[in-house]
Amino acid sequence: MRMKLLERWTRIAKFILILLAIVYVFSLVRPFFLPMQAVIGAILIPILLAGFFYYLLRPVVLYMERHKVKRSLAILILYVIMVILAIGFIAGLWPLLQAQLFNLVENIPQFVNLLDAQLREWGETPFLSSIIPSDSGLAANFSEYLSKGISFLTNYITGFVSFLSQFAIVLFTFPILLYYMLKEGYRFKRSLVKLSPMRYRKEVFRATRDMDKALNDYIIGRVIVNAALGVLMFIGFLAIGLPYALLLTTIAVILNFIPLFGAIISAIPIVIIGLIQSPSMGIWALVIILLSQQIQDNVISPYVFGKKLDIHPVTTILLVLGSGNWFGIIGMLVVIPVYMLLKIAWKRLYKLFFRAHWEAL
Repeated sequence: MRMKLLERWTRIAKFILILLAIVYVFSLVRPFFLPMQAVIGAILIPILLAGFFYYLLRPVVLYMERHKVKRSLAILILYVIMVILAIGFIAGLWPLLQAQLFNLVENIPQFVNLLDAQLREWGETPFLSSIIPSDSGLAANFSEYLSKGISFLTNYITGFVSFLSQFAIVLFTFPILLYYMLKEGYRFKRSLVKLSPMRYRKEVFRATRDMDKALNDYIIGRVIVNAALGVLMFIGFLAIGLPYALLLTTIAVILNFIPLFGAIISAIPIVIIGLIQSPSMGIWALVIILLSQQIQDNVISPYVFGKKLDIHPVTTILLVLGSGNWFGIIGMLVVIPVYMLLKIAWKRLYKLFFRAHWEAL
């Protein structure tokens, strides 16, 4: 019994050492790839965007194809619908979002001063002064902390504006990539199967099928879950009269695509703007966020995903932190689906090539 336990821990130790060696080697060669980062980013964004819409629109294309509509015509019809929706968004919602965004950015210095004054006023109340000593310096340093936070947020906004300045390239390449994905995407799996050796083609086919299904379920599921979260939050914000309700809800929905951390990051500006209006509104805004998140996590997500996302929360935290440090916001967005694909591929490879040798160690 002790020998088996020792052998098991030895295998685990070997695996950890191999993993650490891979990470170390990758950290050494990373500087050689930095000059290519901008080029890879310019290519990667249209591909990711096209892949995202491919999984959203593919069920519709297949449905229309089953009803005797040619694939090319079905894609053309979807493109026309997308253009109409885009025009409706630009004419209807975008002016309101733009006005709220510009107004929020212009009023940030005023909001900082108001919030700082409110916190100083609250700090002088008997209850809080008994909890937070006056000589702690917390209230005095709050403006500095808040300014650093706003500076951090401004850097991300600047990066987003820089992305929008290059959006013409994405706007030109994305529809072309999406068209060919929708029209000939099924050939990609066949090509992978044909490239593999004859004896492994059945396993390669199963792996590509599982990867495709995992991506399809994850992307469609995230869109459904985030849309439901947005509806819940927007209704709640309107009910309490929170300013910039549409803008803050839109930001929260987008950031919620980042696992775990997106919800926390998006909650900070919402609560701050609520506190600026009044303490009760700030508390109610936080209650709405927490309630919406609970409904999302305990009601909507289990119904949409079931038990298909077999990823431990600790693993999710480590993946998001690591990808954010190495690849920025794009890495945080794509790390979970990439991990799912690698996990499926590793299970197949381990079963075929490594399990017998590993268990014999």
